[in-house]
Amino acid sequence: MNTSSNATAAMLLRLTLGTILLAHGLLKLLVFTLAGTVGYFESLGLPAIAAYLTIFGELAGGAALILGLYTRLTALATLPILVGATWVHLANGWVFSNQGGGWEFPLLLTMLAVIVAIQGAGKFALRKLPVIDAWIPNAVKS
Repeated sequence: MNTSSNATAAMLLRLTLGTILLAHGLLKLLVFTLAGTVGYFESLGLPAIAAYLTIFGELAGGAALILGLYTRLTALATLPILVGATWVHLANGWVFSNQGGGWEFPLLLTMLAVIVAIQGAGKFALRKLPVIDAWIPNAVKS
């Protein structure tokens, strides 16, 4: 694959993961509602703050990936959410169409985040925000 193809593939992967994360955050906020999401997290034995952080991480992380802002750092930051989602679905079996959703889809999203963290932003990424750029380590700025 040539460099242009690699950059296009990285962009498409970044946009795909960002769109899915943003959609999941909006689903938790607008469909399941904030109270419903907090209640579900608490039913798993997780504190309410985990629900708030998950929604924020999915919304902010999804938007940042779509825009191509600090792509590597953003992808790494979403890993706790995605690994947590995989853990929540482990008991439901492999296939996501199982009752309660299996763990195949959350694991796929986890692996996509790892690949995005390795590949970087690809084409058409804003890359950085000058206001916070000095606070971001160079290794994760692409």
